[in-house]
Amino acid sequence: MFRIGCHISSAGGYLAMAKRAEALGANTFAFFTRNPRGGSAKPIEETDIAAFHAECARAGIDRLVAHAPYTLNPCAAKANVAEFARMAFSDDLQRMEHTPGQFYNFHPGSHVGQGIDAGIEKIAALLNEVLFPDMTTTVLLETMAGKGSEVGGRFEELRAIIDRVELTEHIGVCLDTCHIWDAGYDIAGDLDGVLSEFDRVIGLERLHAVHLNNSLNPCHKDRHAKLLDGCIPPEALVRVTRHPALAELPFILETPNDDAGYAQEIAWLRAAQN
Repeated sequence: MFRIGCHISSAGGYLAMAKRAEALGANTFAFFTRNPRGGSAKPIEETDIAAFHAECARAGIDRLVAHAPYTLNPCAAKANVAEFARMAFSDDLQRMEHTPGQFYNFHPGSHVGQGIDAGIEKIAALLNEVLFPDMTTTVLLETMAGKGSEVGGRFEELRAIIDRVELTEHIGVCLDTCHIWDAGYDIAGDLDGVLSEFDRVIGLERLHAVHLNNSLNPCHKDRHAKLLDGCIPPEALVRVTRHPALAELPFILETPNDDAGYAQEIAWLRAAQN
């Protein structure tokens, strides 16, 4: 099954998200668990979540890729920022149990001058604190562009985090096409080579989702573009969706679009599968 969707606002609740996704032609979607710039999360209403599950079953939506807020920095140097990361991460994983068996994606964070090794240690330490044995959610480390002091711009950095996590069966990776392109991985000219490298370093069995985005830049900028507008040839992005190692994964658009733009990109990608 080809699963394609986009980020959906969670402002109207879970049922509203499912209905909006279906209206756009999506059969998967992503959503922020709370305000993407931080803050508290809205309480989950049991009637809303029950209606959501019924709507997803009717619409054929079986994969969700929740996203942590951008302000969650697991390797922060400041105590208050680190405490917010711990609180939000722990709370979000409890909330995710209302949608069991899904994915929770997060940016590994920025070490802000502490050094990459210190950043890796702090990220793993937080994961060891918030993961719990009977959780049903798989937590996804996102591949990053490597700008500034970001952790996760190289596959080896993600592997180093995974190696330090105790409940490693609950950890996976989300591959972002804009980010890895900006990080120097040639997904346009050598997709097989990039995926072979991912498999060698991390293991393709840990790859559970793809953020499908074009890029405005050739390196280390992390500026997303619409599928037909950026530096990555659109046909190369289609090859990503059709690659046999990725074809069953959920593809999430994070392109700079309104609803009409997302609907057009979803329809374009569906047509390109034939």
